[in-house]
Amino acid sequence: MAIFPVRLFGDPVLREKSHPVRELDKRIQVLSADMAQTMYKCAGVGLAAPQIGVLKQIITIDMDQDNYVVYLNPEIKESSRSEETEEEGCLCVPHIRVPVTRARKVIVKALDLQGRPLIIEAEDLLARILQHEIDHLHGQTILDKTDAKSRRRAVREFMENGRQEA
Repeated sequence: MAIFPVRLFGDPVLREKSHPVRELDKRIQVLSADMAQTMYKCAGVGLAAPQIGVLKQIITIDMDQDNYVVYLNPEIKESSRSEETEEEGCLCVPHIRVPVTRARKVIVKALDLQGRPLIIEAEDLLARILQHEIDHLHGQTILDKTDAKSRRRAVREFMENGRQEA
């Protein structure tokens, strides 16, 4: 298994849109396992392929740090009107937290590693993680989802901290 370096804020790949996974082959299986190991090394609860420089629609999630799941081509189909604002961090902006408003509940359509369709009904933390990681697949980070003042503070702090690696 390989551990990949996490791309940091300012890396142009984080602004790119990811491509759907079209072939479920051994490379996708290995990449997914490597993503999970990278996520664990960085003490994250989620990781999207663009965060390691791969423009594929793949996310890994593990809230308990013991049994990760992989979602291919995830897409938010429904979002609740009810929202909440919470402090969020990101492996691409290490040691920075900003307020982000997200839907409390989402319904996500995806594929598993065997190509079977999934419908994930998520709320609270899982809903937040799914929205966060799916944002990465569309070239967005938490700094795009926060208010201007918080963004300026976060960028300044990130730059002052020497863009420390995750």
